[in-house]
Amino acid sequence: MSLIAGSYEKYIWGFKLKPHPTPNGLTLTPLFSYPSHQSPITTVASCGAAAASGGADDTIHLYDLPSASYLGSLHDHSASVTSLSFYSPPHLSSFPRNLISASADGTVCIFDADPFVLLKSLRPHKKQINDLSVHPSGKLALTVARDSCLAMVNLVRGKRSFCGRLDKEASLVKFDASGDKFFMVVEDKVGVHEAEDARLVFELENPKQKRVLCASPGENGLLYSGGEDRSITAWDTNSGKVAYCIEDAHSVRLKGIVVLTRSDGSVSGDDPYLVASASSDGVIRVWDVRMAIKEKPNPLAEANTKSRLTCLAGSSLKSFKRPESGSSSIPKGEQDEEMEGS
Repeated sequence: MSLIAGSYEKYIWGFKLKPHPTPNGLTLTPLFSYPSHQSPITTVASCGAAAASGGADDTIHLYDLPSASYLGSLHDHSASVTSLSFYSPPHLSSFPRNLISASADGTVCIFDADPFVLLKSLRPHKKQINDLSVHPSGKLALTVARDSCLAMVNLVRGKRSFCGRLDKEASLVKFDASGDKFFMVVEDKVGVHEAEDARLVFELENPKQKRVLCASPGENGLLYSGGEDRSITAWDTNSGKVAYCIEDAHSVRLKGIVVLTRSDGSVSGDDPYLVASASSDGVIRVWDVRMAIKEKPNPLAEANTKSRLTCLAGSSLKSFKRPESGSSSIPKGEQDEEMEGS
């Protein structure tokens, strides 16, 4: 399993999570780190063998993880790239089918991922898009923006199919694993909505009334969130209550959370249920959240990038089909350890 992080200092960081000789031990092994953008990195995404980063330099950079290859860059946006999401059908988990991106001028771009070419560009919002989420079917995506609107994009036709005004600006939107629900974050509150009609089911409020800066859906209706409270909170979205919480998971605010389950990112025979978190002081930690139900756990693995991290993504390195054209290896000296396919 790999973790990809972006930083304010323009660096992209890659780590591989490997078993450690100690019982239930894991280690984050550095794979690469180099300044891939000319401005701060604002968002990262990964899926199987592929990863992408977007920055304030209006560009998207592409990477092949198992071979440590740089696949090139995309220059189809004319404003800062604010959100990235891959889509891969369940039977094609090795390499994604599409890449969907959003930017600060309200534009969404839909790319074919093999090869990476622009299929459609549209503008569902008038102002900066804060986040986008692709439905598990790959047929539609939700976006939230600074115009205080929620929009639905038909990814098949490349058109906006719905746009509704919200009471307040939302910073994050996420589908759950089934696609039956979606979550919207407004400051310190998380709204749980039915996907069919956008009906509000629950409103989850951070116990410390601190802003939620990152969120990631898990299994069995769980949603993991983090932010200015420095904790990782697991919400039971079926009951609207806190399932458990890792208090003070970091010493400063969290900027990224990645959930990895048995079907995505298995790294040992015991198949631990893993959550990775990144904070703005450069620390990345990996947790076995099963232990959090009983007591405050210690991180299974930790790495310190000593940079101001802005985003985090994770990917399982299973069997993959790597593109044969347009790739070049990351220069030696900028790569800490040769990537290993699995």
